[in-house]
Amino acid sequence: MMKLSILGATGQSGQYLVLHALEEGHEVTALVRNITKLTIQHKNLKVVETNIFSAEQLSEHLQGQDAVISCLGFPYKIFSAISGYTDSVRALVAAMRQSDVSRIIAMTSWYTSPESGQNAPVLVRFFLLPLIRSVLTNMYQMENYLETECADLNWTIVRPPGLKNIPATDKELLTHEGYFVPDPSGYPVTNSVARGDVARFMLCLLNNNEWIKKGVAMCTK
Repeated sequence: MMKLSILGATGQSGQYLVLHALEEGHEVTALVRNITKLTIQHKNLKVVETNIFSAEQLSEHLQGQDAVISCLGFPYKIFSAISGYTDSVRALVAAMRQSDVSRIIAMTSWYTSPESGQNAPVLVRFFLLPLIRSVLTNMYQMENYLETECADLNWTIVRPPGLKNIPATDKELLTHEGYFVPDPSGYPVTNSVARGDVARFMLCLLNNNEWIKKGVAMCTK
């Protein structure tokens, strides 16, 4: 059992993460921007409304926590850059250092690296990726920040493909150190994964040092 702080808990992926963590017996503190958006109730769940861009506010709630898991999401903008991923992770890392918490698991996406979508299916490569490029670019910047500025932390970047709003399955998890999970020919093995399976994978990392200080693409078989 661990004490976990979860950011992005009101989102679709975050709610699966909170439910799975509670099912596994963890104590969860959900750090949210809007307390009314999280309707889950449980004796081991504490919901705290806070400014996710404020290291001072975040650090108050990270005292005594074993790990932080972030599945924060920020909507894409077609004609302008976004900065929510980097802004929030900088505040979060500062708060973790103040609170002496070293473990962070952060969710991004397949294809964050600009060149990594070359083998993606035509619709993904030429329609979806350009549409969400502002999100992917900022996710990539967040990944680079963790890789280059956070040697003192035990970080893991989790990269799932397209997210289906369904519970966890019992399918085998596939992982790859990179920006997508390739088949033997080097092409992506799938386009999507269940949000519940992403939650299942992120929680299993708490007891597994294989992906410390690494980015891991994941999906199911």
